[in-house]
Amino acid sequence: MDNQTMLDRIFAGYDGFFASEKKIAGYIMENHKKVINMTIKELAKECGVSEASISRFCKKCGAQSFHHLKIELARERMATDKNVKVSNDIARDNIPQSLRNILANKIEELTATINMIDPAELNEILNRIQNARTVQVVAVGNTIPVAMDCAFKFNEIGIPTVTGSIWETQAAYSLSLREDDVLIAISNSGEASKIFTLVQLANERNVTTVGITNNKNSAIGRAVKYHIQTATREKLFLNEFCFSRISAATIIEILYLFLTIGQKDAYARLSKCEELFAAEKL
Repeated sequence: MDNQTMLDRIFAGYDGFFASEKKIAGYIMENHKKVINMTIKELAKECGVSEASISRFCKKCGAQSFHHLKIELARERMATDKNVKVSNDIARDNIPQSLRNILANKIEELTATINMIDPAELNEILNRIQNARTVQVVAVGNTIPVAMDCAFKFNEIGIPTVTGSIWETQAAYSLSLREDDVLIAISNSGEASKIFTLVQLANERNVTTVGITNNKNSAIGRAVKYHIQTATREKLFLNEFCFSRISAATIIEILYLFLTIGQKDAYARLSKCEELFAAEKL
């Protein structure tokens, strides 16, 4: 199942685009409503690229032509337009509007993430995690907090899960994984070389591998047995592409909630954890 919108594909592929393609992608991200009424010549001029570059970019994003890309953008606009005035701007001198802008984009981000989930594949992932001897969650950089949250949640309901903030520690542990274990790899671009190495090691040992990335066609996306795609809209606000942890954290929350209802004694374990934690509270 592929429920990616055209904007989802552009966001997902951004890190892998060439310089000229990033110019096109950046312009469309910030002006997708305007692009609907532009000619290919006008867009090429605005981006400072050739018309041939526009055509190649469209095909790279899964559109047969620029006309097809515009149709997709127009359809998406009709589906999401709720007559609420929002933009991609954040300014301290207009905090109320900026908050609405952030909220609108975050809602779109989470909606796109959930719409891209394949129910059958999700169910298979849940079965693999629920029956695993051990789950290892691997991440580097700013995805480490998501991995640590995943380990905390899974352990709360009785699923033995490990992670670490040091890559070498993660790598050493991954060498002990077996066929009845699961490795969950979290990466924005899906191109993190250290995480890719751990996925390869796990695959060699016939470990079930699950990837959570923004791009299913990335190195990690192609290497894992199962893949869950996330969406991000951070590029709308920041000049440099930045990974939004909200989408990845939402996927972890979804896994946790489904696992909780299927895990034996999950609620009893949660109550016991709350008793332990309560001792530290005033």
